[in-house]
Amino acid sequence: MPSIDNKNRSNRFNLKKLFSNIGAGICMGAADIVPGVSGGTMAFILGIYQELIDSIKLIDSTTIRLLLKLKFKEVFNYIPWQFLASLFFGMLLSVVTLSQFIEDQLSSNPTVIWSFFFGLVLASVVTILKAINNWSTTIIILIMISSVVSYAIVGAAPQNTPNTAWFIFLSGAIAINAMILPGISGAYILVLLGKYKYILSAVNSRDFVTLTIFLIGASIGLATFVRMLSWLLQKHRNICMSVLTGLMIGSLRKLWPWQSTNTPTHPILPSSMSYETITVIGIISIGISMVLLLHKISNNKKET
Repeated sequence: MPSIDNKNRSNRFNLKKLFSNIGAGICMGAADIVPGVSGGTMAFILGIYQELIDSIKLIDSTTIRLLLKLKFKEVFNYIPWQFLASLFFGMLLSVVTLSQFIEDQLSSNPTVIWSFFFGLVLASVVTILKAINNWSTTIIILIMISSVVSYAIVGAAPQNTPNTAWFIFLSGAIAINAMILPGISGAYILVLLGKYKYILSAVNSRDFVTLTIFLIGASIGLATFVRMLSWLLQKHRNICMSVLTGLMIGSLRKLWPWQSTNTPTHPILPSSMSYETITVIGIISIGISMVLLLHKISNNKKET
């Protein structure tokens, strides 16, 4: 059993970091709502991805054993609860307050939403590429293969599935794994499972029974998957980062602002250099600039 006497730095109260984590949670929550964008991508952009994985990994059998023994003080010393709680609060706040807005905007102004997130993810690809060391033919091939796989997944047609408790549970377990990975959209996995509108409607209508079942599935799925992901990042970081890069590249298919009206997720080029086209390019540029700025701020924090 790991020592619980060591005070985790994340448990030392820091008001500035608290608000920073809430802000990061809001960004992740907003990203997770939109099909095609991953909360894991936002965590990577904001420079908290590794901390997030390491923190979730600590919620293990030791944590459960301490909770069952009602040793709450030891639990708070064992896990970075302030980091996780502030991040979760930001995500919850974002989902509750932005779900209806994003749902409406995706219906009325989809091009604007997709343009912004396209810029975010495109710039994120560049930041992840910089994190890959020791380039080789294998790395390039892995990026190409994962790009093709992601591109195919994004283009898959949504399925009609049951609204039963067991399937809601399963959907949560599967979707959360996608949400934690940069490049795979948990929301779009829900689209493929035929549960995106159902869960979004449950959020907006405050259907707590459905949401509880979904969150239980998500919690169990995350606790299981995050350990494998952490091991891959530690033992095979370059391979893992190359696959994640490919997944992000493939996901750009869904985010491309110009899509065929006849075939969903079929990117096309704009017909002319119109005012709308210039606006879209401008919004994409804003998304790219935001990522590069956030990445620079994150690097400056690490250096200090």
